[in-house]
Amino acid sequence: MNILLLGYGKMGQLIGEIAESRSHHLAGKITIENRDELDQLKPENIDVAIEFSQPEAAVENFEWCFEKGIPVVSGTTGWLSEKSRIENLAIEKNGTFFYASNFSIGVNIFFKVNQFLAKLMNETQGYQASIEEIHHTAKKDAPSGTAITLAEGIIQNHHSYRKWNLSDEPSDSELSLPITSKRIDPAPGTHIIRYQSEIDDIEISHTAHSRQGFALGAVLVSEWLKDRKGVFSMDDFLSF
Repeated sequence: MNILLLGYGKMGQLIGEIAESRSHHLAGKITIENRDELDQLKPENIDVAIEFSQPEAAVENFEWCFEKGIPVVSGTTGWLSEKSRIENLAIEKNGTFFYASNFSIGVNIFFKVNQFLAKLMNETQGYQASIEEIHHTAKKDAPSGTAITLAEGIIQNHHSYRKWNLSDEPSDSELSLPITSKRIDPAPGTHIIRYQSEIDDIEISHTAHSRQGFALGAVLVSEWLKDRKGVFSMDDFLSF
């Protein structure tokens, strides 16, 4: 496949290396600095765009891909307030859009374990839930997209919670699920779910040892997405 990389930071570079190792061709490497080169590219020579850029660039990247008829796979976080509009735009343009807060297979298994545990804890009194996420200092957004997905999984399955909040921000409700975000080098990513009571604590966690799993997942999704139309997620890819 011919793959356009929208964003060429550490993740974009690793995705490029993995894509080439799987015999794909890189049709372009676009960053904020050379964004003017986008309009020089020929859409017919691009099979898919993999978008790991910055929150301020993501939405414009999606819109460009939809206009050019290029399927787009994105793992950028920090733009999710526009997610519904972007998904509707993809459908309106008969485009292809795949977003995941995390492309790691292990993390997506962790998402399912989190949802199942939340259902169990919904039937159990006396426990307070919380989320902690730890990432490298170069990660700008907080909380992480993965932490938000975990929070949504709890909120959907545990009736004691209606929303989430960062733990260092005031909450106006006991129904709010606190998320603690820490930035420590060189951590690729750790997410911890805790249920605490006066009697004991229950804890599940996922720790990434490198970015390899995220990057490989994005390339595998891109291969799967070819010739598909619509809006997709990791649930579609993994058939969960």
